[in-house]
Formats: sequence, structure tokens, C-alpha cells
Amino acid sequence: MMSYEDTLAYLYASTPAFHQVGAGAYKPGLGNTLRLMEHLGHPERQFKSVHVAGTNGKGSTSHMLAAVLQCAGYKAGLYTSPHLVDYRERIRINGQMIEKSEVVHFVDENRSLLEDVRPSFFETTMALAFRYFAAQKVDIAVVEVGLGGRLDSTNIIVPEVSVITNIGLDHTEFLGNTLQEIAAEKAGIIKTGVPVVIGERDADTAPVFIAASETCNAPIVFASDNISPIPACQLKGAYQTANIRTVLAAVEQLRKKGWMISEEAVRTGLAQVCSLTGLRGRWETLQQNPLVICDTGHNSHGVRSYIEDLQRLQGLHIVFGMVADKDVEVVLGMLPKEAKYYWTQAQTKRAIPAEEMLCLGEKYNLHGRAFQTVQDAFDAAIKNSVAADTIFIGGSNYVAGEVLGLLKVEQ
Repeated sequence: MMSYEDTLAYLYASTPAFHQVGAGAYKPGLGNTLRLMEHLGHPERQFKSVHVAGTNGKGSTSHMLAAVLQCAGYKAGLYTSPHLVDYRERIRINGQMIEKSEVVHFVDENRSLLEDVRPSFFETTMALAFRYFAAQKVDIAVVEVGLGGRLDSTNIIVPEVSVITNIGLDHTEFLGNTLQEIAAEKAGIIKTGVPVVIGERDADTAPVFIAASETCNAPIVFASDNISPIPACQLKGAYQTANIRTVLAAVEQLRKKGWMISEEAVRTGLAQVCSLTGLRGRWETLQQNPLVICDTGHNSHGVRSYIEDLQRLQGLHIVFGMVADKDVEVVLGMLPKEAKYYWTQAQTKRAIPAEEMLCLGEKYNLHGRAFQTVQDAFDAAIKNSVAADTIFIGGSNYVAGEVLGLLKVEQ
């Protein structure tokens, strides 16, 4: 039997990974997934679920929901992507990552199946997660969509509640070039008779969701219509308000289905979400003096959500890198011009080279230097800052993840 490290190397080498190669790893459609599920005895039918889609905020929303369900006394699974530091972040039960031995055993047991079906890295990981949740007899699992909705491999579940956080222009090469087209793809997770919560009401996309819900006879709620006060949350950043409202609306729908979720469970789950689930990288403070903050927002919609918070910071040093399939110039046009920039590239084939980021930044009067590694960029930012300054790390899940990995090693 392979070691855990060899098993991961095998997964990366044998199955295309979107976070490494991008479009080449995207396998739209449910054919592979259905073959995997049939072979595994349909684990997706053996646990209840909540399905969470959306352009941004679906990770935070998924973690908050899982934390609330855990505080309500349920054994709660959580499946998310991508990971920031450890592959096992993708699969958790009550906040605990899947054991390394479970990953090894699954791949060893199903190696011939994987080599026959040739699923994507995401499809394989999802199959592992669903098999694990079924074997561990979770009461309910929060399942985050990987990309889009209609053709995403997670779209084989029939959940208790469907959730769509918001719609922005991202992954347009797969999902469409307009908000309405992208909304239609994400509306593909709406199931017959299953209530759907839409996080943000938007004039362009609301008609798409309303029409889809009517077709499926699915009750629809727009979480942003509720403007009552929200509980305190461990996740910081003004943009989390919309995600919290989405969670509250989803909880209300779960209650209507008989799930016993007290107000205390909601308050505790939100107040301790990072501690309970291990969520990282959402406007997260990594250290003080200088203040170091990272955020995984990686497209214009995501960056727009934290830009006001960013512009309030003083003595700003920004470590920034993006991947090539994002709306890079739109993002650069939003960033504060008075900051010092440390352009960099994460260890993924999708990363825009640091020198190219430097040239693009200059077009928008964003001045700084290019660094070939995230570590070099972060080290330079630390060296050039004083205790009263702020260092912000962002632009990509991968840039944030590499810094989290560095600090984990240094601690």
C-alpha cells in the first residue's frame, strides 16, 4: 500500500487538477461521477445534504452552515474546495479533517476504477468525500459546488436546501459571458420541490432564479430581503454580512424541514466558525506589528467585496498574484494606488508570471517590484515595513495558501 505522500502524488499525476492546470482539468457533465457512484454503491444517497453554489462566498457560507449544524448537535460533514495548505481540508466531519489513512485506503481500494474511468482530481476527491460521509454515517453534509452548478459533479445530490450565494463574472469560458448566463448555470442545482435560498437579490439575475424555481416548483427565498440585525461572527470583513444572512435563511428552511437548530446553535456556530471548522483565509489576521491580513478573493466580484476594508488600512504593502483565467485588469483597476506592491506568482501553471503582473500593474499606476516566489515577495514586504504598517496578501487562493503554509512552518 502506498504512503499518504505517494497517494497524493499519484492523484495529482493521474487525474487532471483544475487548481494546477485550469481548463484542461474541467470535465463538465455527470457521466464520470455517476460511474463512480454506481461502483461505490451510491454513497450520495446515504446522507442528507445542503448544496451551496455561487460565484463568491460559497466557502464561507458552507463553513458557517457546517458550524451551526455541528453546534445543533448533528454530525456534520463538510466538502469544500480548493484547499489552502493541506489536501484534507476539503473533507471534514465536525471540523476534523479526514484521516490520511482513509485517503490512502480509498485510492488503494479503487485504483483500477480510477484508472478505468479517468475522473478529474475534483471528481475523485468528491467520490472519496461522499464514500467517507456515508461510511461515517453523518447526519448531514454541506457540499460546496466546485464550478458552476448544472454540470458540476456534485450535482447528483438531492439536498434538503439549495443555496446560491451570489453571481459575478468568473469562469466565463465555461459558464457564459453574462450574469444571466452564469446564473442559469448555477440555477441548475435547483431541484424539484427543494427550497432554494439566493443570497443576494440582483436585478439581472433574480428573474433567472425565479423562473428556475417556478419550473421546479421549488420555494425560493432571497436572503438579502431580510435586513434584521445579524449575530456576531468570527469571520471578519464587511462582505461577510451577506453570507451570514444567507446562512440564516438556509437555517430557517432547514427548520421548516424538521431540523432542530436553536438560536444558541446559530450564535455559537457563527461566533466560533473558524475554530469549529478550520476555515482560513477570509480577511484573516495572521500577525500583528506589522499587521498581516490575507484574503482568498480572486476575481473582481470577490475583490470588490473587501476593497473598502483594504482602503481603510494605513502604510499598505500588498503581496499580490493572480491566475490567468480571471478578470485581472478589472481587479487591478480597483486596487489602491498609494500602496507598495510585491507582485508574485504562486506554484501553479495557471499563475500569471510576476513580471507580467508588474507590467499590468504599472498600467494602473500600481507601483512595486516583481518576485518569482510568494515567499520572496512576503519576505520583502516584511523587511520593508515597520510595526505600524499593514501587509495584505491576496489575488488568489494559491498566494494566500502559500503564505499560510509559510507561517505554519515558521510557527
